[in-house]
Amino acid sequence: MTQSTSPSTVGFMLLLRNAGADVHQHLTSDQRAQLAKQWNDWYDGLAALGQVQQAHPLGHQGRVVSGLRGKTVTDGPYAEGKEVVGGYFFLSVTDIDEATEIAKGCPGLPLGLTVEVRPVVESSPVLEEVRGRSRTVT
Repeated sequence: MTQSTSPSTVGFMLLLRNAGADVHQHLTSDQRAQLAKQWNDWYDGLAALGQVQQAHPLGHQGRVVSGLRGKTVTDGPYAEGKEVVGGYFFLSVTDIDEATEIAKGCPGLPLGLTVEVRPVVESSPVLEEVRGRSRTVT
């Protein structure tokens, strides 16, 4: 089902996939230090240009909630290595092409990470009545 109007984009999310612990196991401590510098430089460059609002790695532990009213709670997530989401960047850019160009600079790509580029929209593309809400910090 297609919508006659598409929800407004409020930014773009880069989801860093294939980010299991095994991706970095083969690196020496010097290679790890160099990779960390590349990540920090990449982020700092995006922040200096005002293109990133926030970015964070994700922990390996968590929980998966499913079933009617969330009755099923399991430790996880347990995904295949290629599906592990290791972190995210929330970008403030004009369009998906700009977000894609930023994704191409991800320092983890040579190690096999993939970057999923997704628009963040003001309302659900599935349930139009569900609107995003700005969170007010008190």
